[in-house]
Amino acid sequence: MPIASSTTTSSRLLSLLSMLQARRDWPGGLLAERLGVSERTVRRDVDRLRELGYPVHAVKGPDGGYRLEAGSQMPPLLFDEEQAVALAVALRIAVGTGAGIEEAAARALATVRQVLPTRLRQRVDALEINAAGHGTDPQVDTVVLLALSAAVRAREELRFDYRSAGSPDDAEPPPPRRVQPHHLVVRAGRWYVLGWDPDRGDWRTYRADRMTPRVPTGPRFVPREVPGGDVAAFLAARFKGSESANTWPCRGEVVLDLPVAEVAPFAGDGVVEPLGATRTRLTTGSWSWAALAAALARFDTEIDVVSPPELRAAFADLSRRANRAARPEQGLPPVSGPRG
Repeated sequence: MPIASSTTTSSRLLSLLSMLQARRDWPGGLLAERLGVSERTVRRDVDRLRELGYPVHAVKGPDGGYRLEAGSQMPPLLFDEEQAVALAVALRIAVGTGAGIEEAAARALATVRQVLPTRLRQRVDALEINAAGHGTDPQVDTVVLLALSAAVRAREELRFDYRSAGSPDDAEPPPPRRVQPHHLVVRAGRWYVLGWDPDRGDWRTYRADRMTPRVPTGPRFVPREVPGGDVAAFLAARFKGSESANTWPCRGEVVLDLPVAEVAPFAGDGVVEPLGATRTRLTTGSWSWAALAAALARFDTEIDVVSPPELRAAFADLSRRANRAARPEQGLPPVSGPRG
């Protein structure tokens, strides 16, 4: 993988190859103009590339020209410095995508890194890409990802078996499902298929690691627009339990007897506001009132609910359940705490 970095005569072939890779068709005259040589020199350079294994075909037409076709073998590729660094970064990130290509990505990264100039290698090595939390995520077979991607690209209805969370391996498999797949996306190290369920008349999200596509695929469908037009925002809303906007369906406001510095690091996407040196207003949300009350209870301090009444009722219910959980069952000895 050569790295183009100069305009000397010896690098002209690399410059020519770089241009052929960047655009489908190149008129011979335009290539000669860009390279600062004659069209005869361009023809000789094209012949040299063919001898090296690059399938450069002549394009017929008024101006004539050249096209780099896909070959049966992969010849050496040419990347400029920015492309080489971007490729190395992408390969590092690929280890944490859950696509089941970690080993291949690591080998490719080692190959790219080996041919990088020292200064570029130092830039790549200096990058700290945190993939923590992805290593234990379920991996998706590459064959499955390719099948899902092909169905999305062809706009063909997908028939598949789906393993629900917690279902035992020996459980009787549920009937196959079908969906019109619109997008294959990765979120927090997991792959998902976002599609329209024609049986339920609604959008659905499926984890790719639980899907087993069936062959053949179903009929073609007319693609729909994701509500709001933004796939990332729509998915974020669904993961928050919202049917439309990217907001939590249950939002509340409380005042905590803590300084803002002790609240902000644990507020997530909530809004914090200092109320003096030792009190903080926090506005935040969750997918249910019970979940919101439980999340706020993790702050080891007094909590004053400002609004809404539903949050206050959730705290009352949480208090009743906590009080019951704290009482030992009749006839059973109390459970002792951990020993120091």
